[in-house]
Amino acid sequence: MKTRFKSLFTALLATAIVAPAAQAAGKYPSRPIRVVVMFPAGGSADIVGRMVAQKAGDLSGFNFVVENRPGAGGNLALDAVATAAPDGYTVVFATPGIAINPSLYAKVPYKLSDFKAISLVGEAPLMLLARPSLGAKSIEDLVKISKKAPDAIRFGSSGNGSSSHLAAEVLRSMTGLQYLHVPYKGGGAAMTDVIGAQTDITVQPIAESLPFIRDKRLQAMGQTGRTRSPIAPDIPTIEEEGVKGYASTTWYMVAAPAKVPQEVVDTLARTFSEALRQPDLREKLQNIGVTTINGGPAQGNEFLASEAARWEKLIQAAKIRLE
Repeated sequence: MKTRFKSLFTALLATAIVAPAAQAAGKYPSRPIRVVVMFPAGGSADIVGRMVAQKAGDLSGFNFVVENRPGAGGNLALDAVATAAPDGYTVVFATPGIAINPSLYAKVPYKLSDFKAISLVGEAPLMLLARPSLGAKSIEDLVKISKKAPDAIRFGSSGNGSSSHLAAEVLRSMTGLQYLHVPYKGGGAAMTDVIGAQTDITVQPIAESLPFIRDKRLQAMGQTGRTRSPIAPDIPTIEEEGVKGYASTTWYMVAAPAKVPQEVVDTLARTFSEALRQPDLREKLQNIGVTTINGGPAQGNEFLASEAARWEKLIQAAKIRLE
């Protein structure tokens, strides 16, 4: 009898220990969620990513930890997420490079199909900027100056494959603008060197550009969006400046490894959607030039495929290829 009782007690004790452990293992999230940003701290992607992750964490109680992994036009961050365990504990706060880089680079260690969209956060136009001493008053002037001599215009981008880089490449293909491309590891350094006349032009987020435009340290040559940003209504778009059909914006998306379970995708999608519905976050994003989209996984994946196809055509037409 004692033996039977001891066996029963042991079995019940084992069940009592295993059951909570199994429940804990099955609960998501049970530890911090890493949000990998493709560019350095202080840039627009970092600022927007931290705003969104902070609000999502505050509302849900989830612990989102932002990690900056810049380099190779975002490829280092994208590869890290593509090869991470598909358990929902590593996501990327992506910019257009996730759709562009597979066509732009001769070889990347991941495919677009290695990712699954979680949340299409929003989009923002950029600003084409020039050093005032360059003497360009219009896009037409800029093109004329660029053709006076080889490398007459030095263009500093936020990095190979960045929205900054591609916005200028599209402009080059549409206008014949010529320049020497100088890629930086982020927009801040690129803008600083235009201000210091180390380079001549750059393309950067509107919110980061406006203080330097207002104090005359940089000259606004035009916005890259289809319409004028609400925070810069006095500055015309590049299309309004005479380049018909021109439009190139940056956008932000949370994406995860493709094999993340659907229930985890749904949990994260609800979490980010709730954050992006909050008026205070939407206002903060608008104040830095970002229009909130708040698209779910289906809209995000459709958008991702559409952007990849669009940029593939543009890259082929412009004959751009990076090693």
